[in-house]
Amino acid sequence: MLLSAIVTTATIWIKQSPHFCGKLRSMCVFRFVTPLLMFSLLLSVSRCQTQTPPAVSGHIALQPGQRPMLYLVKARTFDEIASNYAGLIVDSASVQVDGDFAFGRFEPPADPALFELVIQPAPARFPNKLDDEDPGRSNYIPLVLKKGAPVRVRAEAEHLQATAAVEPVSADNRALLQLRDIRLAAFRQLPAADPHADESALLEQAAQVERFRAPLMAFADTAYSLWAALVAVRWVSPENDYERVPEFLQRQCRRLEGLFPGHTFVSQLCQRAAPGKLPVLMGDTIPDFLLPMSTGDTLPLHRLLGARLTLVDLWASWCAPCRRENRELLAPLWAEYRDAGFAIVGYALDSSPAAWRAAIQKDGARWAQASHLEGDASPFLDALRVTTIPANFLLDAEGKIVAKNLHGQALSAFVRDFVR
Repeated sequence: MLLSAIVTTATIWIKQSPHFCGKLRSMCVFRFVTPLLMFSLLLSVSRCQTQTPPAVSGHIALQPGQRPMLYLVKARTFDEIASNYAGLIVDSASVQVDGDFAFGRFEPPADPALFELVIQPAPARFPNKLDDEDPGRSNYIPLVLKKGAPVRVRAEAEHLQATAAVEPVSADNRALLQLRDIRLAAFRQLPAADPHADESALLEQAAQVERFRAPLMAFADTAYSLWAALVAVRWVSPENDYERVPEFLQRQCRRLEGLFPGHTFVSQLCQRAAPGKLPVLMGDTIPDFLLPMSTGDTLPLHRLLGARLTLVDLWASWCAPCRRENRELLAPLWAEYRDAGFAIVGYALDSSPAAWRAAIQKDGARWAQASHLEGDASPFLDALRVTTIPANFLLDAEGKIVAKNLHGQALSAFVRDFVR
């Protein structure tokens, strides 16, 4: 526009200046204007050649009346990956009426980094709020972005993560989309939540969680994309609670340290897997802790070990699934296999001696029973670095942990096969 105005002004000025060109005025105008026109054309071409597309753009299929906002959120630490209300908001973009969008201000980093493309109603009070209860309706897409590699994203507003497609798709983003599909398939295998379920169903619910986690853990164990592996680890436990899968977290630390030595996010993951921060692990020897017994004695745990296999069961009189397991599983197992070298040591998180002893009697839990009767402030659980019950450890004759947190048919089968 500026060059066009200059050319127009110059032409008028030359035509109105008889002393400038005389009879050769038209030739002067041509000679003067042509270089300006050429310069304008070259500048326009140059601009077209150097103008780069937005780092993230694309199309969102909208429902009638929707005008959402999109946000780019950067995970600055391992803990901020796929974490609700976390991460740095680096840019925003309106979704137009036709569904198109583009982030105009965002400059990607030189090295690949993990971001989340998040959709929110406009206006959004919390742009980095992530909806993840149902992966089919998750409102964010993990994306790996870097300078010089713009991407276009297509998705549906109501099912952003589940329907997302990325072009061109890098190896990292291809792995993230594969992980997305694995998580979605695992979630769809879960039974519908039972609103009438009571506390006695907690063990079944825990088993469902483990089935959901299994394919995510398998993916993390084989992924060669750092970012996809880290997202998988976080999706295994969005709450950053790896008490039930400590071996998995430690395994990821070792593996990713070997593949990406010195990476900040890997170091942060490994801090969570540091010795002393996770429960005792498979292959560890359980501490030979002094236990106050229901008989009034105080005995070291290793003196209570069975000749073949010992189940250390962590329970409480107020724990409904624990009580159910006492009656329906542990009592029959103990009766059937105690003469084959199988022992059970129960440890209760109780504070009332009367409630504890009544529960032992009512459940027929006649195996060795111990408790410090200090409730949740249990020195034994502190030594094991365990905070939730029901929980259990299966030990060989030397006290080495050979299995953990088995329940139901899985526990019965393990005991039967081990002591045969």
